[in-house]
Amino acid sequence: MKTLRHGSRARVAAVGVAAGVLLAGCGAANEQAPAGGSGGAPAGGPALSGTISGAGASSQQAAMQAWIAGFTGANPDATINYDPSGSGAGRTQFVAGGVAFAGSDAYLKQEELTQAQQRCGGSVVEVPAYISPIAVIYNLPGVTDLQLAPATIAGIFDGKITNWNAPEIAADNPGKTLPDQAITPVHRSDESGTTDNFTDYLSKASGGAWPHEPDGAWPIQGGEAAQGTSGVVGAVQGGAGTIGYADESQAGSLGKVLVKVGDQFTGPTPEAAANVLAESTRVEGRGDTSFAFDLARETSAAGTYPIVLVSYQMACGRYQDQAQADLVKGFLTYTTSAEGQKAASEAAGSAPLSEQLRSQISPAITGISAGA
Repeated sequence: MKTLRHGSRARVAAVGVAAGVLLAGCGAANEQAPAGGSGGAPAGGPALSGTISGAGASSQQAAMQAWIAGFTGANPDATINYDPSGSGAGRTQFVAGGVAFAGSDAYLKQEELTQAQQRCGGSVVEVPAYISPIAVIYNLPGVTDLQLAPATIAGIFDGKITNWNAPEIAADNPGKTLPDQAITPVHRSDESGTTDNFTDYLSKASGGAWPHEPDGAWPIQGGEAAQGTSGVVGAVQGGAGTIGYADESQAGSLGKVLVKVGDQFTGPTPEAAANVLAESTRVEGRGDTSFAFDLARETSAAGTYPIVLVSYQMACGRYQDQAQADLVKGFLTYTTSAEGQKAASEAAGSAPLSEQLRSQISPAITGISAGA
């Protein structure tokens, strides 16, 4: 995968408008936090400098490019590296101490959280930074505005519905002419937070049509496998009759399924994704610096889109080196700021964090410190 480089459950508040490889250790000092604007440069102080590396969710790639450009533009002596190797790989590297921060479309599992706390010598910062719908993408020439109910989507990806003119698909699309063509489902070959979120939706919303547990690794055999978000998009683009799932911002001109929610069919817009988040709850018992959310997949509220990912950024609460701590803190401050969220929205179509949610997560980031 290409590495990006640029140098020189409590009730969630409504989400608003639309919603180095470095080793960490323990420490004690708590430094002045960078300001939320001006690309993360410290308020009234010099620009930040140094190098940090991160890895993880490929869904964040477009947003990460914008974040790195904005942050290093204000801090020209800082270098941020990010390898979009997938959420599972990012969490693994972070837990092992191989990167300073990680991006993940799924929050840390309890075992991972415990290991990360050991790696960090204390608290782990885990905050939402990128909110986006997961589009069910398809390549079916002549068919637009395809509508699918949750059980139909589950049947397709479970290999039970195998032809595009199947009665289940026809029932969801009255009046449409559907081709007599085999369906080729495409799934991620790598462990992925996108897969975790997608299978979580199928498990909770399909009324039992999806018999598998949510998992970041695709749980069944069959279909076509592709590496990363770009791989899935490329595979769907490359073959007629294909269907897959990917971050909406990277779906391009492919068809995007309108998903049945209640009595309506809703498309994957940032606004609809944010409406689901407003119904979701924070996971309890993970500490004050972990903001992990259980999402309301089964909602029937009009204008909501339940196949969403909340992509997190993960960091240690303490680092051995003060410059490293300041750089991680500054970068995360920028990515979650109004300025950073606007940059991500413009680059990737994500739903900006609300001011209320930002105020809740800000202390976790500003508390990042360093010491021996």
